[in-house]
Amino acid sequence: MNIPFQMGVIIFSFTYLGIWLDKTYTGTNVFTIIVSLLSVFLSLYNVIRQVKNLNKED
Repeated sequence: MNIPFQMGVIIFSFTYLGIWLDKTYTGTNVFTIIVSLLSVFLSLYNVIRQVKNLNKED
């Protein structure tokens, strides 16, 4: 249950950051799209890393 929770927190917080950046600096959704895609890749990297560590422990 820990891995999906971490994924959700990463994606939510980065998307919220993108929304804030868009409201503050631009009137478009450019930052939201870029930062949310970055957060998806970052969370997938985190999942892969954690799964590798779980497999090493076995």
